[in-house]
Amino acid sequence: MGRLASSDSVQAGGFTPGSMLAERYRIIGLLGRGGMGEVYRADDLKLGQPVALKFLPKHLASDRDRLERFYAEVRTARQVSHPNVCRVYDVGEVDGQHFLSMEYVDGEDLASLLKRIGHLPADKALEISRELCAGLAAAHERGVLHRDLKPSNVMIDGRGRARITDFGLAVAAGDVIEGEVSGTPAYMAPEQLAGKGASVRSDVYSLGLVLYELYTGRKAFDGVTLGELRRKHAEETPTAPSTITAGIDRVVERVILRCLEKEPPARPASAAQVAAALPGGDPLAAALAAGETPSPEMVAAAGEQGALAPARAWAELTGVFALVVAVSWMSLFAKDDGLAPFPKSPDVLENRAGELVKSFGYSEKPVDEAFWWDRRYEYLTYRAAHIPSPRNYRELAHAQPHPWWFWYRQSPRFLVPQGGGQTLTMIAGEPLGTDDPPVEVSGMVNLAMDARGNLMSLRAVPLQVESAGAPAPTREPDWRPLLAAAGLDPARLSLSSPKWLPREPFDFRADWEGFYASDPNVPIHVSAASYRGKPVSFEVLGPWALPSRMQEAPEAAGSVARNAAIVILALSVLVAGVLVARRNLRLGRGDRRGAMRVSVFLLTTILISWFFWIHHVPDLSAEANLFFSAIASALFWVAFVWLTYLAIEPIVRRRWPALLISWSRLLAGRFRDPLVGRDVLAGMLFGAAHELVEVVTQGLPGWINLAGMTPMPPAPAYLSATPYVAYRFLRTFQEASVRCLVIMTVLVLSQVLLRRKSLAVALTGLLLVILSLSGENLALEIPTGIVMAMLTIFVAVRHGILALAVYFFVVIILHESPVALDFSRWYAGSSLVLIGFLLALAVYAFHVSLGGKPAFAAARLDEA
Repeated sequence: MGRLASSDSVQAGGFTPGSMLAERYRIIGLLGRGGMGEVYRADDLKLGQPVALKFLPKHLASDRDRLERFYAEVRTARQVSHPNVCRVYDVGEVDGQHFLSMEYVDGEDLASLLKRIGHLPADKALEISRELCAGLAAAHERGVLHRDLKPSNVMIDGRGRARITDFGLAVAAGDVIEGEVSGTPAYMAPEQLAGKGASVRSDVYSLGLVLYELYTGRKAFDGVTLGELRRKHAEETPTAPSTITAGIDRVVERVILRCLEKEPPARPASAAQVAAALPGGDPLAAALAAGETPSPEMVAAAGEQGALAPARAWAELTGVFALVVAVSWMSLFAKDDGLAPFPKSPDVLENRAGELVKSFGYSEKPVDEAFWWDRRYEYLTYRAAHIPSPRNYRELAHAQPHPWWFWYRQSPRFLVPQGGGQTLTMIAGEPLGTDDPPVEVSGMVNLAMDARGNLMSLRAVPLQVESAGAPAPTREPDWRPLLAAAGLDPARLSLSSPKWLPREPFDFRADWEGFYASDPNVPIHVSAASYRGKPVSFEVLGPWALPSRMQEAPEAAGSVARNAAIVILALSVLVAGVLVARRNLRLGRGDRRGAMRVSVFLLTTILISWFFWIHHVPDLSAEANLFFSAIASALFWVAFVWLTYLAIEPIVRRRWPALLISWSRLLAGRFRDPLVGRDVLAGMLFGAAHELVEVVTQGLPGWINLAGMTPMPPAPAYLSATPYVAYRFLRTFQEASVRCLVIMTVLVLSQVLLRRKSLAVALTGLLLVILSLSGENLALEIPTGIVMAMLTIFVAVRHGILALAVYFFVVIILHESPVALDFSRWYAGSSLVLIGFLLALAVYAFHVSLGGKPAFAAARLDEA
């Protein structure tokens, strides 16, 4: 924008007063001239208001570069709308002369004012300083750099309010050309004078020069030549303002001198940070009061330092440690591996599986092998429905069979899953499955044992083409090795009629009815089949087994409600995210930088986790297909997070910015900020409390008869090899982020639509309760779900997004970690690593939350 003079300076120019332009504007007089043209005061007869018209000089109108700069000025300046910025309205052309119309500011420019009175009084200077910071922050929020901020480009209007004008050199932040020197040398940053291009911190430097002059009435650096100015800006330290003007607040002086640091990284990162550092500055409150949406930088700069008192920090750290230990101890009575420990490691079971396969006649060395864990939930629910829960929990350690199975696959070809993309879904599947890839290649063997090593299932694919002249067996094979491998006593079994049909071709089959020696009350059915003397099928089946090819397992009512809620919620969040994100982007409200950082972080963790999780094969084509499938799945989740973030974050920033302060500081790289540490510690404390409520609930059936309840399962990946542990750990970041965004989306959009916070909290709480239901025992699950929902909502509305994300992270880790207090178990190592990471994170958060205060302040005081 052109430089605007005071209303007393109307003078003659290229257009005489009274001239009509474009049948719309009546010229009142010339306001001033600048390097980029003349500025006239005029009346807009269509709008009925005074405007300023800025004309490009005639001799420059034919210069394509200058003309392009003129229109670039309009495009960039129109993006900025703020009470402390002069508005740009339109662009036009009269007789080959190009002009733009803008808000007319009736007042005096700051340069003229300072020339008349010297420096401003301290209180007025502070007021103007805050307004300049607010206006400049608004421009930066739209990605616009001013590049020529100086006193003559600041108007003080009739109400004494500062208005930044003359965006004649303004550009979009991404359009700065290195090597270009643009601006007024006396008010340019050292890097600008050196031709290194401009940045937000360059504008902050210029802001510092204006503030210096505002408080002292003098320029920080003065010089006759460009070379002299360049040297002074690059090498000399400005005189302290307090030595020029007595009574300047030391805080103000420190802010100004920080803005004038030679190296850009040493300056405040934004105008919002400058405003926050000024005495009594609360630009966030000012922006909200003005109906503005504060920028992410302003939110990060707002609020208190956030440092905790040592006593409170110690209390919270102790609380985290105590709750984590309590959760680990209660897990002994609430989790599968606590009630029925896994006696054999995957390495031992893998060796046993290979030996069994060879003993069954499949001695050819396989090309590929794989294994994984499988929880037999249908078996656990059968026990829960037929045995009183205290006895069920007490006897689970010796129950036959063990409730977890170990699956082993071997193949004469590489095992390449056909559903490779599904390994990156939110549900922790397996790198391979019992039917993925399909069991159809001759020589493939699927074998399952329970966790104690007892054979439970066998499926082997025989040869597709028989050897010529091979005689068909005439005698039934010896089934005793199969029964012995299953840990079954033939004396407790009796032959029965055929029942379950094998999947593979066979020439002999046999079925038995009986029971395990340890549990004569539960009947079992054993089915075996062989082909050409080798077993091709074997199953140990209980009354809990369903013919899955004939009927589906029924879902509990709570599970149906939960699954329906998940589908409706996912679709609602996705649709709302697209619509609201589109609107926010169109209005320039979306935090693209923050959304991009979150998305890149998630994409990185997802792809690294894919590398650890997928069953890799030395086949470039297969690996490429799996990788592209992983990319597609990862991009879906990243797009989901990106859209949701752009949709919800600006609303939170506008309505509840306090919930974003620590999150914004973390995204800005301020990992040692006390507020970040405080909220991480709070999230960990409440996350551990949430999980304690859950493990206590799941442990109650061990003492009180609660029908239908089954223990909690650990994540299968944490019972596997180290790469799978790394996979599951990395995926926790994704799940915690998605949960956090979904809950905040529901909470915020509910309040926007319902217009009452209580209704929004109630709706979000109801959703959380539904999502917590499994349908095992609703009388216990509903009150437990209410308590956990209250904890979740409290963290969201009291501590904000960062604390909520950490809260979910802790909940997932503690929920999925195997029992950690039994150090004799082979899986104790992964448990201790996970718990150790949480405790280390708590110590880090404790240290950071102190904000440099000594942790033992009271003890040191006593010693003194």
